[in-house]
Amino acid sequence: MIGCKLFHDCLTEGGVDFFVGVPDSLLKDFCGYITDHVESDSHILAANEGGAVALAVGHYLATRSFALVYMQNSGQGNATNPLVSLADPDVYGIPMLLLIGWRGEPGKNDEPQHFKQGKITLSLLDTLGIPYWILPNTQEQVRHCIGNVFAALRQRSAPVALIVKRGTFESYDFRVNEAGAFELTREEAIKLIVDKLELTDIVVSTTGKTSRELYEYRDELGGDHSKDFLTVGSMGHASQISLAIALSKPSRNLYCLDGDGAAIMHMGSLAIIGSQKPSNFRHVIINNGSHDSVGGQPTVGFSISLTDIAKACGYTAVFNAKTAEQVSEKIDAIKASKGPALLEIWVKRGARTDLGRPKTSPKQNKDDFMDFLAK
Repeated sequence: MIGCKLFHDCLTEGGVDFFVGVPDSLLKDFCGYITDHVESDSHILAANEGGAVALAVGHYLATRSFALVYMQNSGQGNATNPLVSLADPDVYGIPMLLLIGWRGEPGKNDEPQHFKQGKITLSLLDTLGIPYWILPNTQEQVRHCIGNVFAALRQRSAPVALIVKRGTFESYDFRVNEAGAFELTREEAIKLIVDKLELTDIVVSTTGKTSRELYEYRDELGGDHSKDFLTVGSMGHASQISLAIALSKPSRNLYCLDGDGAAIMHMGSLAIIGSQKPSNFRHVIINNGSHDSVGGQPTVGFSISLTDIAKACGYTAVFNAKTAEQVSEKIDAIKASKGPALLEIWVKRGARTDLGRPKTSPKQNKDDFMDFLAK
């Protein structure tokens, strides 16, 4: 394994002076290191990977210096448009270094939503015409690899990539900002919500630990998972899946269990929901101010007002809660409101260390959920 400081120093020696991206579990130690050691005006946690590439473009235009853009390989989709239509050598030719966590690497165990992306990670870079190197996991080889990367970066004046396998970085203890030390955990908030649901209510949950905690609580209650669509991938898109279902099932209440990072990643979805005005849509954003599923890096969730944004987008009712008593009261309020209604719940970060994963496959979840919708 390689040290986070060594890797950071190699990057800055090569000319990187700006860091931007969306955190990934394979990169969490390095992301934690730069969060602790790079000034805030030189390190931005972007809303999504496409925005991160655009920030790298702007930085180069202003300074002629390189940016490091970090992401999980699932973010290649969000990043493809600006990589092809802005940074590509056939357009502007903007150099930047992509650092990509290789989830779903062939031959390695991983969650099902990463299998396909893992298979196509390298071939997608080939299709985009972006040269790549797999980051060595020994400190002796890192400097040689980084030297080749920067030589290509200067020669091409266009993006190049480093691919990171699981276990490449040494562990780093990220100094977490505890500003979000509220009464409830996310799991406790989910239990309070589920306890208020009716038998015909529909639930769509966002990717990451939210869906895992929902699944485990349904197990605790007796194991009926058919009412829930677990959006195990596609971060930020649970609300649009929810919108389409709500419009197709207007007589049944739908609850979208979202996260702050996911809602911010595709915030334009709030405008579409508000403009469609589905009266049965209940949007619950559980805000812990962090990318909790991939290392706890901070979001801007506590720096903005998601309720004010939703109201400006056309939501008919918006509420905020921070305690168990308030959550119980506000769930009743959104149930009684004509939607789209939004409840933002502020919770502490973190999850149980023994939190499990869904035992059913995504296809089984889909089939059971569709049968529930058809009833």
